[in-house]
Amino acid sequence: MSVERTTAAGGMETSYGFKRVGEGEKQSLVNDVFHKVANRYDLMNDLMSAGLHRLWKDAMVTWLNPPKRPGWKVLDVAGGTGDIAFRIVDASHGNAHATVLDINGSMLGVGRDRAQKKGLSGNTDFVEANAEELPFADATFDAYTIAFGIRNVPRIDVALSEAFRVLKPGGRFLCLEFSEVEMPLLDKAYEAWSFNAIPKIGKMVTGDGEPYSYLVESIAKFPNQENFAAMISRAGFDRVSFRNYSGGIAALHSGWKL
Repeated sequence: MSVERTTAAGGMETSYGFKRVGEGEKQSLVNDVFHKVANRYDLMNDLMSAGLHRLWKDAMVTWLNPPKRPGWKVLDVAGGTGDIAFRIVDASHGNAHATVLDINGSMLGVGRDRAQKKGLSGNTDFVEANAEELPFADATFDAYTIAFGIRNVPRIDVALSEAFRVLKPGGRFLCLEFSEVEMPLLDKAYEAWSFNAIPKIGKMVTGDGEPYSYLVESIAKFPNQENFAAMISRAGFDRVSFRNYSGGIAALHSGWKL
């Protein structure tokens, strides 16, 4: 399937999967998708990654390497179910405080319930807000993380600028996202799995395949590794780099506010 990815110049703000939508229309459409999949979020990521997302998320937190001291604060954006936040708190030996921000109340509801069951309510708080308009003062957080969420933000450049703003000097930005597969045979196999199998399995399991069709299309439209790295640099971050996982099915981007 020949699909033109968006570039560092933009385009995701009017791209709802392969459909072109008007300015300001994408957010409500994406919200509907995540209201539908909130209680099946782990299953969704298992389908999208054949279960590898769990290893990639562990690798993300390892690279972040949160300190084992009190007072360190991380903002996890588009992380409503708490998947990354809980890993970070555990890696800090219970010292880190994670603020989980998501625009979707259904996702946050799942996260709050999980935090309570895990005994992590004291280490986490949950905020319903937009990644493009963070309700925090400048230089509030030591780190900003986002996993498999940035491609669902309409104005990615605005979200990156907001990430830079709320980080303290010396703060770290980490973004894990599905990306461009760099191995030709793997590329074809993953494409076939994504477009043929995932929506059908999603419909079979949840009764609705449309959210899964959007999600695989959004991956195909997202800027590749180099273009996304250029966007991060343009937002003001230094020492921007990325690591590919599983041949580029996913990529982890890093940047520093120096």
